[in-house]
Amino acid sequence: MHEAMTCLYCQFPEALSAGLLVSAVCALLGVFVILKRAVFIGITLSEVATCGVAASFLLGIPPLAGSLALVLASVSLLAIPFEKQRIPRDTLMGIMFIAASALSILLVSKSGPGLMEVNAVLYGDLILSSQKELYSLLALLVPALLLFLIFLRPILYSFIDREAARVLGIKTWIWESLYFLMLGVVISATSQIAGALLVFCYLVVCPATALILSKRIKWVLLIAPIAGMLATFFGMVISFEHDLPTNQTICIVSCMLFGIAAAVSWIYQKLIPTIQPH
Repeated sequence: MHEAMTCLYCQFPEALSAGLLVSAVCALLGVFVILKRAVFIGITLSEVATCGVAASFLLGIPPLAGSLALVLASVSLLAIPFEKQRIPRDTLMGIMFIAASALSILLVSKSGPGLMEVNAVLYGDLILSSQKELYSLLALLVPALLLFLIFLRPILYSFIDREAARVLGIKTWIWESLYFLMLGVVISATSQIAGALLVFCYLVVCPATALILSKRIKWVLLIAPIAGMLATFFGMVISFEHDLPTNQTICIVSCMLFGIAAAVSWIYQKLIPTIQPH
C-alpha cells in the first residue's frame, strides 16, 4: 500500500491534486444540496454539463465554454421562485435531466469525433487529469470556494430557515441564487475531469457521511470535505494498485465510508443510555 501511494504521487501528481480539490469543494457545496433537499440537482446539472460539451463539439467552441453556458442558463431557470407555480422545481429538474440526456446523444450522433469526449465526461477517469486541467480547476473552483466561505452565514440562514432569515431582513432568493450559481460553475468545471457519476457522488455521499456523524453544522462543513478527500486518496491508491477504474473505485470507497459512519453512529446511539449516569 505504501509503495502504491508513493508511485501514485510520483506518476500522477496532477490527478491526485485535482481529485483532492474537486472532492473537497463538491462535498462542501453538497452539504447545502442535502439541506435544501435538492439532491437531484447534482445529477441534473452534471447531465446538462455533458449536453453542453456535446453541443460545443458541434459548434466548434471549447467544451468548458459550452458546458458553462448551458449550466448557468439552467441554474438561472431553476432560481425562479417556484412556491406559487403549479410545476414544482423537482419536476422541472426531471424534465431538464431527460431533455439533456436525450439531446446529448442526438448531438453526439452528428459529431463523430465528439463521441469519445462526451463518454469521457460521463464515465471519465480522474487519474488522467493533466496539468492544464488542474490549472483550469484552480482558476474556477478556488474563487467559487472563497465566495462561498465569505457569504456562508447568509447562505446558511437562507437554506436552514427561510422564514427566520426573512425576519432578519435576509433576501433569501439572492443568496440561494448565488449558491446555485456557484454550484453550476463548480459542476461545469469538475464534470469535465471527474465525470458526472463521481461529481454526483461527491455532492451526495460525502455530505451524507458528515451529516450522519454530526448534527452541528460547523462540524458537518468540516467532515464533508475530509470524507471526500479520504475517499479520493484511498480510492485512487486502490485503483492504482489493483488496476481498477478510478472513478468507480472512489465511489465505492465513499459508500463504504458512509456505511462505516452509519455503523459508528448507530453504535454510539446504543451506547449513550449505558454510559450516562443514572
